[in-house]
Amino acid sequence: MGKARSVGIGMDYSATSKSALRWAVDNLIQEGDRIILIHVEPPKATNTRKQLFEDTGSPLIPLEEFVETNVSKQYGLTSDPEVLDILDTVSRTKGAKVMAKVYWGDPREKLCDAVQDLKLDSLVVGSRGLGLIKRVLLGSVSNYVVTNASCPVTVVKGTPSSKT
Repeated sequence: MGKARSVGIGMDYSATSKSALRWAVDNLIQEGDRIILIHVEPPKATNTRKQLFEDTGSPLIPLEEFVETNVSKQYGLTSDPEVLDILDTVSRTKGAKVMAKVYWGDPREKLCDAVQDLKLDSLVVGSRGLGLIKRVLLGSVSNYVVTNASCPVTVVKGTPSSKT
């Protein structure tokens, strides 16, 4: 076994971010690695913790705390049983240390900030499979992160929503 790595996973609880989590667990995570779920909430989100940590992001939240519904709600997050089950399983079977961190702002910029702040060895994100026009109009988080992150980035493709 080599040096334990820090792997970030962009999580917004969409089907594609859950696919990215499953892909990382099945193909990337090794015994003893550190998994950090990175949540980026909209800048206009209102919750009790945002006022404290808007500039730096939340402190790292261990899995043991993150599973508690009241902790997730303090950060404006929804508890997702499927995600929690995947994380609990990888923690038990591979000895991975699982944590979460919440940022507020533009997901493109905040995911790149997280790479630096958390000294990630790798980042895994999902792709919504936007068609060309929507990608141009809305911007692609995954394209931006692949181009600007200072670590290797894996994009797990989703199902195309439109060919336009």
